[in-house]
Amino acid sequence: MRAKTKKSRLKKAMIGLCLFTSFLVLFLIMYSVNEYQKGLASNADDQEIGDLVETKQEPFQGEEVKFGEIKILLIGSDARKGEQGRSDALMIGYYNQNTHQIKLASLMRDTYVDIPGYGMQKLNSAYSFGGPELVRKTIKHNFDLDINYYAVVNFTGFPKLVDLLAPDGIEVDIEKEMSTGIGMTLHPGKQLLDGDELLGYVRFRKDQYNDFGRVERQQEVLAKVLDEAVTAHNIVQLPKIVGTVASYVDTNIDKRILFTMGKDIITNKAEEMDKIRIPIPDSFTDQNVDVGAVLSIDLEENKQALNEFFSEESIALKE
Repeated sequence: MRAKTKKSRLKKAMIGLCLFTSFLVLFLIMYSVNEYQKGLASNADDQEIGDLVETKQEPFQGEEVKFGEIKILLIGSDARKGEQGRSDALMIGYYNQNTHQIKLASLMRDTYVDIPGYGMQKLNSAYSFGGPELVRKTIKHNFDLDINYYAVVNFTGFPKLVDLLAPDGIEVDIEKEMSTGIGMTLHPGKQLLDGDELLGYVRFRKDQYNDFGRVERQQEVLAKVLDEAVTAHNIVQLPKIVGTVASYVDTNIDKRILFTMGKDIITNKAEEMDKIRIPIPDSFTDQNVDVGAVLSIDLEENKQALNEFFSEESIALKE
């Protein structure tokens, strides 16, 4: 009799556990869907966003992901409504799903390259000529580097993404007053910047460092935003973040993949983001050509540097 009672209790306990687990899973699904929808709905009033990030382009023909190594073409667009615009910022983000290594390569927009079908041009012209696919082709043609996905964020969406990820702001140390060309004045000193102010910080280039200083600030800010993204607060916010990204970013990354990558990065934070700038130091000269002032580069030297940066050997040496 006792054995039957014990079995009966065990059976009830198992049923109760299964029901509890089922309700928990259901709750998590409902929560995720609800937060995702909040991310979409929070941007419903921004009627111009779709026009701002949409590009006239060929279908993106990125390479299939191999060995868990993901390369994403990151494009910051300065387009206004109804315009294609040029790529004001151009980077390649790298994430290794096996080692959790994160890397970031910035490509200077004035780099003088051969754009397929258009001849020698500034690199940032590729986006205005043919959208992300032509940028991908240009990188492949000049640097022999394969890209898997793309993500285009317009400067209207950037501050909103920053404010969601870092509601208290991002701390930076401003060396000098910045005002020309950014629509605001940023004063020297260590301070917390909100999304709009941070956009001004990464766009400023009216000093002796020109685009070189701006690229350095872009890399600095992305690294700090990533640090904020991997906090416990944003683990809970992840569905809403993905929903917001879907509203403000034009990308071919499937939302399921985006969610998986976000969760993976948050739960397996890399110690440090490796960074490189192309062209590398001492591998270019300033020239004036028919398309204006350009960086004339040693193509082979920079191609080798970029491919070595993303290679497995580079990761192994760091470890």
